[in-house]
Amino acid sequence: MADSKEKLFSDFTAPSRQEWRDKIEVDLKGADYQKKMVWRTNEGFSMEPFYLKEDVDKLPLVNALPGEFPYVRGNKAADNEWYVRQDIKCECPKEANAKALDILNKGVTSLGFCIPSEKVSAEYIETLLEGIYVDCIELNFCTCQCKSLELAQILVAYFQKKGADAQKVEGSISFDPLEKMLMKGKDTTEALKNAKALVETFAAYPKFRPIAVNAYKLTNAGAYSYQDLGYALAWGNEYLTELTEAGVAPELAAQSIKFNLGINGVYFMEIAKLRAARMLWAQIVSQYTACKESAKMHVCAFTTTYNQTLFDSYVNMLRSQTETMSAALGGVDSIVVTPFDEPYEVPTDFAERIARNQQLLLKDECHFDRMVDVAGGSYFIEELTSALAGQAWKLFLAVEEEGGFLAAAKAGSVQNTINETNKTRHANADKRKEFLLGTNQFPNFTEKSEGKEPVECCCKNSCGCESEIPAIKTSRLASDFEALRLKTEKAAKVPESARRIHADHRQPGYASGSCSVQLQLPGSRWLSGHRQPRLQDS
Repeated sequence: MADSKEKLFSDFTAPSRQEWRDKIEVDLKGADYQKKMVWRTNEGFSMEPFYLKEDVDKLPLVNALPGEFPYVRGNKAADNEWYVRQDIKCECPKEANAKALDILNKGVTSLGFCIPSEKVSAEYIETLLEGIYVDCIELNFCTCQCKSLELAQILVAYFQKKGADAQKVEGSISFDPLEKMLMKGKDTTEALKNAKALVETFAAYPKFRPIAVNAYKLTNAGAYSYQDLGYALAWGNEYLTELTEAGVAPELAAQSIKFNLGINGVYFMEIAKLRAARMLWAQIVSQYTACKESAKMHVCAFTTTYNQTLFDSYVNMLRSQTETMSAALGGVDSIVVTPFDEPYEVPTDFAERIARNQQLLLKDECHFDRMVDVAGGSYFIEELTSALAGQAWKLFLAVEEEGGFLAAAKAGSVQNTINETNKTRHANADKRKEFLLGTNQFPNFTEKSEGKEPVECCCKNSCGCESEIPAIKTSRLASDFEALRLKTEKAAKVPESARRIHADHRQPGYASGSCSVQLQLPGSRWLSGHRQPRLQDS
């Protein structure tokens, strides 16, 4: 068999780079190679249409293996299993418990509970978790930052009461004061003091992570891939610094952090982002401790709300499906698929069922959970991983030069950068430089809103006071177009041009009910110190 393989390869000579280029030039028929074939990414680098083995051989981690430091090919070597997670808002603990038990029988293996701060109590948790085997699934909790420590103590007492195996209990608490600083403009420095107590509360539970890096909020605000990665690394490093300086062992500090990362619609870039994230985080943790196991980055991926739309909303399923594929092939630990109707209503049972099944489809029919580092066979993705890692690392170092993520957030530089990116992307969408299927590309103007109203994330200071520091402003990419269409729909008089569009929506440039989708295509310590849209007229 070996001889036949060797003969097969000897019979075919690998084409040279110039031969590939010559063939492309012929097929282009005189079109400009740079304009037609080279992908100029938003991350500031360009990608060629093809790469050869010699391009990848020069990369430093090309021979790294799955399950081995620096984990660029995944934390696991045997499979690509991940948790199917669904989040539940817990106004009534009995109702939330009933829903949890129901969806656990429908394929969910990870639960996320959002608990109102005033309801945090031992009795509430008893009711909420009744009948749930806490050491058999992943449990995640979110509540007010000031109540997180109390919730942690209640949970540990509950686990002990139920006799749960501490080595098997897996989950997280979304304790992330820096997120509130970014999204609401409130100085939460004081809350950071609870981080040490939180970590020590779960010291006997190695798979329960009480510190969160909620970088998916940046993705939902329009951040480019290198931005949410670079800032997520600096964000996590800030918590590592705070914990170790407070006296927490580096190994315990590192294993206590969970990264909640957003996944946008740039398919290959997001696969590369997850690979680069594990690699860079491992390098950062290695500066604190020699424990390789602690250097594993644990990631829950959230499909983004930024590109979701109110009109032609079923296309949201296509967007979130490609994002889920990116997350699965990127090797995450758990995935939350955003229901397709979230932009305009509390998700229905049908929408939540579809979101669950999007993951189950990839597992049970596509077997994505059985394949380890599929992207490792692609020269293109290997090169993309390396290039993206370089850009994210530059941003990480820039934040460290400012004094760290906390200092940068207080100064407002992180918020201002994300807000500027969001503004740029909205301008690009207005000019159709960035496409949204069904919104600025192939919209169906005969579609009515049918009472739908956008439900935008409210990230302002809830008390109405002026923010102490700048805050990130979140608005979906389609929001400007939707506002214009809703206003036109409600108008007493409709412009003549709009009537002509409604009369013949099959004119050139538009398509009704289109279902096509486009896929857009360090060793030593890094620092010595601290580190108005318009509807086209006919």
